[in-house]
Amino acid sequence: MIDVLIRDAIIVTMNGKRETLYDYSMAIDQGRILEIGPVTEMDRKYLCVAKVIEAKGKIVFPGLVNTHNHLFQTLLKGLGDDKVLADWLADMTFPSSIHLTQEDCYTGAMIGTVEGLHSGVTTQLDYMYPHPRENLSDGVIKAFKELGVRGILARGYMDDGFQFGVQPKMAQTVDVIERDVRRLAAAHHNTDNERIKIWLAPAAVWSNSEASLTMTRELAKEIGTGISIHISETPFDRAASEERHGLPDIDVMEKFGIMGPNFLMVHCVCLTDRDIRMSKIFDAKISHNPVSNMYLSSGVPPIPKYNIAGLTVGLGTDGAGSNNSNDMIELLKMTALLQKVTHRDPTIMTAGKVLEMATIEGARAVGLDHEIGSLEVGKKADLFLFDPALDMKAIPMHNPVSTLIYSSSNRNVETVLVDGKVVLENGSVVGLDERTLAANGQKTADDLAHRAGTEHLKKRPWKSLSY
Repeated sequence: MIDVLIRDAIIVTMNGKRETLYDYSMAIDQGRILEIGPVTEMDRKYLCVAKVIEAKGKIVFPGLVNTHNHLFQTLLKGLGDDKVLADWLADMTFPSSIHLTQEDCYTGAMIGTVEGLHSGVTTQLDYMYPHPRENLSDGVIKAFKELGVRGILARGYMDDGFQFGVQPKMAQTVDVIERDVRRLAAAHHNTDNERIKIWLAPAAVWSNSEASLTMTRELAKEIGTGISIHISETPFDRAASEERHGLPDIDVMEKFGIMGPNFLMVHCVCLTDRDIRMSKIFDAKISHNPVSNMYLSSGVPPIPKYNIAGLTVGLGTDGAGSNNSNDMIELLKMTALLQKVTHRDPTIMTAGKVLEMATIEGARAVGLDHEIGSLEVGKKADLFLFDPALDMKAIPMHNPVSTLIYSSSNRNVETVLVDGKVVLENGSVVGLDERTLAANGQKTADDLAHRAGTEHLKKRPWKSLSY
């Protein structure tokens, strides 16, 4: 007996040939894809199946990989509108961050990860940078494990940058940071059938000292794990890095030996041609966060230029404080249209390329492309079933990839599997009362705003123009 048979579907494999298979079935056993074949052949072969998922007229896609998030910011949706990054940090994000509790982080991660599941996200990288008190990351990991997703907890930190607005309550000494990363790695790294990973994530180059960056390199090497840092999100990042370290941020990363295949650079709006060449030489990866970049008016990174240079580029929602959602399906359309209108070229970013960035490229960006990111025999069964009929926005469907990128919503995501286990079925997360979670999330967000003194941002006057 096998565990699951997805029967008679359209399967968008994202394999090396980028094949889309019509009237095919997929056999899944012990968390992995056992076989993919024509429905008639698979019906004859697999007569004893624990769970059959009838998928006529539905599409099976690889699970989407969200390469950058700050899940605690789910509690901050709508408080940071119409601000540039520096003001957004100073007025809303930092004041909120210093009041976070473990329960806040758990609730924010639950809501954000559930929203991600509804939009086909099976792998979530959470960049948990504020730690005003101990063990906040544990709340995020608890949510990952309860929901059964593939979760990367990038333990964020800062020990410097006070002249640039870092609040002392958010900073920690290098010894404290290292001790906590070691604790998290010992308790959680590669647990839950290796779904949970612990990474290191200095918040920014300018908010970390030489000692912190050295510790980051050495500890990542010792654990055998990844590193992620915000890089050149705005011109400020480059200028602040030069002021603090004497070099632009990517040059600082090269100086400290952090540039490499396990290094994920977030945003990269302002990379120079030299930065691009250096990134290619070291095989450093990029997380592109288009909605956040638009929301904060940070700029448009030249993603087609990075693609032509051969860089690996995945997609990220960023935190909901600078996006107002954790919806990856919304992000897919934004990714394509932003580059088209910026370059005034409709061919510059295709639906197929966007899907690559959200699946196999995203998997490569987090070092998991050997396990996930495409639907191939032997890989982990991380995937979602897309039903066009669940939302008229997706009808008619002529091309499944085009429909997903341009004409869909999270209502079309019917079923999600992670490690071959159904975690979302018939549009609902298995074993979870989502209405109760929503009510608890609202109360938690209201309580945090009260403690942080940001309640006034909820009732600020609405203006049609700011001038």
